[in-house]
Amino acid sequence: MAQELAFVLINPYTVSKSRTGGVIGRYISRTGLDLVAARMFAPSAELAKKYAELIRKDPAVDPASSALLAEYVEQQFAPDPTTGATRRVMMLLFEGEDAIQKVKKATGPIRPDNSGETIRDTYGDYILNTSGMVQYLEPAVFIGPSVESTAEALRLWSGYSPECGGIVDAAGDVTQDATAEKVLVILKPDNFRFASARPGHIIDIFSRSGLRIVGAKIHRMSVKEAEEFYGPVQYVLREKLKGMVAERAAKAIASELDMKVPDAVKGQLSELLGPMYGDNQFYKIVQFMTGRWGEGLVEEEKAKPGTERSLLLVYTGSNAVSRIRDILGPTDPSKALPGSVRREFGQDIMVNAAHASDSVENARREMGITKVGDDTIRQWVDVYYP
Repeated sequence: MAQELAFVLINPYTVSKSRTGGVIGRYISRTGLDLVAARMFAPSAELAKKYAELIRKDPAVDPASSALLAEYVEQQFAPDPTTGATRRVMMLLFEGEDAIQKVKKATGPIRPDNSGETIRDTYGDYILNTSGMVQYLEPAVFIGPSVESTAEALRLWSGYSPECGGIVDAAGDVTQDATAEKVLVILKPDNFRFASARPGHIIDIFSRSGLRIVGAKIHRMSVKEAEEFYGPVQYVLREKLKGMVAERAAKAIASELDMKVPDAVKGQLSELLGPMYGDNQFYKIVQFMTGRWGEGLVEEEKAKPGTERSLLLVYTGSNAVSRIRDILGPTDPSKALPGSVRREFGQDIMVNAAHASDSVENARREMGITKVGDDTIRQWVDVYYP
C-alpha cells in the first residue's frame, strides 16, 4: 500500500482548553503513523473563508455536515470580528501507509457517540435542541477525509503558511504584558522511537503551567546545530569531570598494575584525560539528539539533518521559564519530584524525556539555532501534492 500524507487541524477551542497533548497522543498511538511536521497558525479571515469554501464543496462530506463545518470554520478560525484578535490552530502532518483513512478512523464522525473510541468522542460535542436542530457543535479537529480533499486543503494552508503560520504570539488568548516570556521545550528523540501516546502525555503534564503553545515544529537536529546548541555544556563537562576521571584512572592503574598513583600524577591524569572524557560525553549527547557521531565530521556532513526526530514547542506567558522548568524537573530524573516530566518519563541524565530553556536569553538563542518558526509544512506538501 502506498505512502500517504494526512493532516489534522487542532481547532482553536481544543488548543485553548489545553487538550492538544491528548489529541496528539491518540493520533500517534492509534494510527501508528509518523508525525512528520507540526506548525502553529493564526488564520486570517481570508484563509478561514477559503478553507470553509473547500469544505462546502467537498463531495467526501455529506451536504448537511459540510454546511455546519464550513460555518464553524468561518466563525471560529477567523479573527474575532469585534476585536480582530486572531486564534491559534495547530497543524499536524502524518505520513504512512493508508494515512488518510487511518486518521479519518481515529477522528470519528462529526456526530460522536461518546464511546470514547475516537478523537471526537472524547473532545468533540454535537448537541441538538428539542426540535432536533443542532444547538452546539465542536468538532475538536478538522481533517481531509479523502485524497482529493487532503490535497486541496494542504495546498491552501501551505500557501498561507508564511503569512499566517510560525510563532503566533500575537493571538488573542496569549499574554501580552511585560511579564510574558517565551521558553523552548524539546520533546527528545526517545519519545519517538516507536508509536505511543508518550509525547501527548508529556504535553499534558506541561499544560499544568497554564501557558500557551505559540510555536511547534518537528525537527531533525543536525550535528552542527547540536554542537552550537549544547556548546556551553561541553566546557562544563571538560572541567567538571576532571576529578572523577583522574580517580577512576588511578583505581584502574592500581588494579591492573598493582601500584599506587601519587597525587601529582593524578593531577596530570586529570588535565590529560578530563577534557578527552568530557568531549566523549559531549558527543554522546550530540549522537543522542542527532543519531550521528559528530566528532571528526567535515562541515558539510555536520550541516545535514540528523536521523532522530524531536518535537519543538514554544510556550509563552508570565514567568514561563520558571513555570516550565518546575514541571520539567532536574536533569537527573532520580532527583525529580513525582509528577514531573523527568520523573515520569526520564531514564537517566541524558535520556531524560525533554529539554527546556533555563533563561529568557537562552530561549532566544536556542530558538534561533533550531529555527522553530521556520515552515516545514510546504516541503512535505510539495512532495505529496505538488
